[in-house]
Amino acid sequence: MTFLHLAGWDLIFFTVPGWVILTLGGIVVALMAWFFFARRALRSASVRFSDLSLVKTRRPSLRQRLRPGLYVLRLLAVACLFVALARPQMGTHEREIETEGIDIIMALDISSSMMAEDFKPNNRLYVAKEEIRNFIEKRFNDRIGLVVFSRAAITQCPLTLDYNIIESLLDDVNFGMLADGTAIGMALATSVNRLRESEAKSKVIILLTDGVNNVFEIDPMTAANIAKTMGIKVYTIGAGKPGNAMYPVDHPIFGKQYRYLPNEIDEESLQEIADITGGRYFRARSEGELSQIYDEIDKMEKTEIKINEYTQYEEIFFHWLLAGFGLMLVELILGQTWLRKIP
Repeated sequence: MTFLHLAGWDLIFFTVPGWVILTLGGIVVALMAWFFFARRALRSASVRFSDLSLVKTRRPSLRQRLRPGLYVLRLLAVACLFVALARPQMGTHEREIETEGIDIIMALDISSSMMAEDFKPNNRLYVAKEEIRNFIEKRFNDRIGLVVFSRAAITQCPLTLDYNIIESLLDDVNFGMLADGTAIGMALATSVNRLRESEAKSKVIILLTDGVNNVFEIDPMTAANIAKTMGIKVYTIGAGKPGNAMYPVDHPIFGKQYRYLPNEIDEESLQEIADITGGRYFRARSEGELSQIYDEIDKMEKTEIKINEYTQYEEIFFHWLLAGFGLMLVELILGQTWLRKIP
């Protein structure tokens, strides 16, 4: 049972008898202290001289003032002896953590269709970035990377454990970084390439898009089969409400205006990509749904952590025993020499 924890050290009294001894010791020391001070009070109240004028004019010597300190030494000695009887031990803790991390690539669509404001009051890209940030903050031992795509696909951040760097580079993601388009196949291929040399026990791609692949340099199914061959699981997310969505348009005269355009998410292809690689397809129709999707993926792809704790104990009762006898010896020597009471 831990009695005191300080700077990684534990002062521990292991057994119930140890606590019984400490409790008994506390009672004994308290009774001794009460008896001593009660007796001094009774002495001070008694009359020993018929005329106290001579006593009042005499100031106590230094030795007289220090004599009560002998009893304090005795109390401390008894307290130390009781602590020694309780058999205290000092322990140091060591923790060994074994973990097999997961390597995760977040693939994010930044095409112009992500400007749609059906995730009010913000557009799809803003909401997606916030949910990716929340997902990253829940991870602790996994390497995470970021790929962004539209007409082409680029690695915004390679796999890293420095989550602050990822979040900083995520802040820089915006429209216009790449030519407009939706290259889902290239996004998958770029993500797979980033995981190609990974030795993690689990490799995952989380791809979010709101469109249909319209860049045919790499077919999405070809990229999905490559991912399967390399043991990479792909989770796909289709973002956007069914039906038409409001898109902002900059008018040269009237400024920012909105027009309704239909949502075109190739759910069949996204579902097939997930099925090929052993992942899952999700449809996010609102900000709340997107948050729940990332939470669900977070729960499915958890790192297994094994923690082994070791404690080494050192017997320290001898120190308390030595201190107790030392205090008793000091009291005895002072009581028989400099602080000796003359009858």
